[in-house]
Amino acid sequence: MDYTFGQFVELKRKEKEMNLRKLAELIKIAPAYMSDIEKGNRYPPDKDKIANIAEILELSPEETNTLFDLAAMAKKHTVSPDLPDYIMGNDTIRAALRKARDINAGDEEWKKVIEMLEAKEKEKENEKGGS
Repeated sequence: MDYTFGQFVELKRKEKEMNLRKLAELIKIAPAYMSDIEKGNRYPPDKDKIANIAEILELSPEETNTLFDLAAMAKKHTVSPDLPDYIMGNDTIRAALRKARDINAGDEEWKKVIEMLEAKEKEKENEKGGS
């Protein structure tokens, strides 16, 4: 991704020909705070405000996902510290996690995914052993 969260918001805001003060007013934060976010001097706001920004700026679903991804990149270790680089480094993983969230995947679905991955791991181990 070529933008920070703030740069992306600023770009999309300007595409809508909206000034910073108006966006800040609509999401109910101080203009100075919004300015600091766009400049990268403050972390992105909470997820409800991010969703509100996406709605106000009429972002597509893909742009909205990008906005959330950029927010996660700005806030280090918002999930277990060993996972952010792996998750944020692969678009397919993020798509899979969002799909699981959208269908409200539970333990049974995730256990099947783990079993599939473990089978793949054993397959690779067998290939190494047979070589």
